[in-house]
Amino acid sequence: MKKAKRILALIGVIFLVAMYLSTLIFSLIDSPLASDLLKGSVAATILVPVVLYGFVLFSRLFGNDHDDRND
Repeated sequence: MKKAKRILALIGVIFLVAMYLSTLIFSLIDSPLASDLLKGSVAATILVPVVLYGFVLFSRLFGNDHDDRND
């Protein structure tokens, strides 16, 4: 289970870095479409981590993951 969590965390980090890079690239492009892409990228950069954190809190609150603890 710990290995799966580490892999998912690594995928999440790569995804966030890609979103930050796309935000930077869209801000530098001079195109009418770039403005809309920049708005979407900024929104995703904010909303995706918030939603993922909500899932983590939800899983801790309602989950049954006693196998990771040393009780």
